[in-house]
Amino acid sequence: MDLFESKSIKPMLIKVTEEPFNSPDYIYELKLDGIRCIAYLNETSTDLRNKESNALLPYYPELSNIHVFTKGKCILDGELVILKNGVPDFFEMQRRMHLDDKFKIELAARQYPASYVAYDILYLNNKKITDLPLLRRKEILEEVINEDAKLAVSRYVCEHGIELYNFTKWQNLEGVVGKEKDSKYYFDTETTDWIKFKNLINRNFVVCGYIRKENGITSLILGQYRGTELLYKGQVSLGVPSDFTLEYNVKKIDSSPFRLTPSRGREAVWLKPELVCVIEYMPDKKGPSGQPVLKGFRKDKTTFDCQEIN
Repeated sequence: MDLFESKSIKPMLIKVTEEPFNSPDYIYELKLDGIRCIAYLNETSTDLRNKESNALLPYYPELSNIHVFTKGKCILDGELVILKNGVPDFFEMQRRMHLDDKFKIELAARQYPASYVAYDILYLNNKKITDLPLLRRKEILEEVINEDAKLAVSRYVCEHGIELYNFTKWQNLEGVVGKEKDSKYYFDTETTDWIKFKNLINRNFVVCGYIRKENGITSLILGQYRGTELLYKGQVSLGVPSDFTLEYNVKKIDSSPFRLTPSRGREAVWLKPELVCVIEYMPDKKGPSGQPVLKGFRKDKTTFDCQEIN
């Protein structure tokens, strides 16, 4: 089936490495803190799909006409982002995904409009071009797109991955992706052709309860599974909205969902373990540490996807 008509592309995966490096064989791009997104664009329509091929335009209607900034029928790989103070805000992205009222979505779109940043082109005018070298695809991408506030092309630097990584640390950005210059595009495949080095780790956790503190701060109690057993994995306060229980329709339960309840369990309001959240933190074997931050909540993951990583 034609790639454009099937709208079921699973994007190329990016391998994680801890140490940035310089290489004349690689280009380096900013890793944006958004939603990986495949864009299907032709002369009359825009269709945006996440990695699970779910439609995104119902939540980001302000991007429904970005096809007018392209030349020809094409499929792009990129990132859907919302900027706050010039920096991508993942929490705002995820908050939008949980809105189900059209008026609220349109209001949010006016307040914090989304943009699409394209970093690859996979298909042009009924022809798959994934076997072309990356730098050639980059050239075609720049020829196809007329940039606008809603649609941009990802910039890159050659060779200097360490320097770009140090810049992201200084600017408190997520990290860098290094890509081999001649790499082909492999659907749903992880290779060393594309490598990311991040300043912080993003992991999925189950929301198991919350604690209201005297200063008005709410702390979420986090868990992950080891097989089928739910384990306590710490708490997060930064980024937690005070009204999250209303916005995300959480269900209270009478007792702890953990076999081994943490010592502060007496203060907790326990929740049915069915809400998945994304936490950004410095890695630690015991769980989130180094001022963990709630980045948002996810509909595209189940609680059993939140498995402990040793």
